[in-house]
Amino acid sequence: MSRNHNPTPCPTGFVRRLGWRLLAILWWSFLATLVGVGFRGVVNPSTTAFMQQRLLYLHAHGDAHTRLDYQWVDYGSIAPCMRLAVVASEDQTFPYNDGFDWLAIQEALQHNRVSRYIRGASTITQQTAKNLYLWAGRSYFRKALEAYFTVLLDTEWPKQRILVMYLNTAQFDSSVFGVGAAARHLFDKSPAQLAPDEAALLAAALPAPDRSDVVVPSDYLLRRQGWILDQMQQLGSGYLNGIEADTRR
Repeated sequence: MSRNHNPTPCPTGFVRRLGWRLLAILWWSFLATLVGVGFRGVVNPSTTAFMQQRLLYLHAHGDAHTRLDYQWVDYGSIAPCMRLAVVASEDQTFPYNDGFDWLAIQEALQHNRVSRYIRGASTITQQTAKNLYLWAGRSYFRKALEAYFTVLLDTEWPKQRILVMYLNTAQFDSSVFGVGAAARHLFDKSPAQLAPDEAALLAAALPAPDRSDVVVPSDYLLRRQGWILDQMQQLGSGYLNGIEADTRR
């Protein structure tokens, strides 16, 4: 007497449907981020992902009523020395790179192989992508997302838009974001009134705003300020003229 065996269902159809669904999700995610980055290229943000993460941290570790100090200012309302200071400090290849400084990345990788002190190589465009859309951290997944958004920013925005977005979303103090709030909070003046030494001091604090006191600067912060002033002088006041003239994208 023969026995009938039910054949095992072939998973090919399920795998195919799953694959198409994943592709559809990826496609719609790409379109959403493409449109979102384009929208943010013309509309100023009222907050950012990084600001919200910082606010949650402050609420969890201090006063639940803490509020961030943030004020958007247009490119023309920021002192030229402030614009130059952040480029001299953070990314001197900014006017002509494609969103990444490949030489700096290579040097950082070589350094990090032999040193326990991690060196970064993020450009202003990469930092802007992180500030707008991502969170703090060093995971490969976050860095991959950062690279993705960096490509979108560099493709869709002119350099001037990237720089003014960075100046407005960077953290300058524990709860102070953007050069407008930083100038008022730390120097009691508008960002258009900043002097070169003040601009260099603000730029010097950017790598570690939580540990940098601009009002009573440490010896290290003053040394870094001096280095940035030297770099600003070497680059020259017209270093950013090219990006200010190019608004075609």
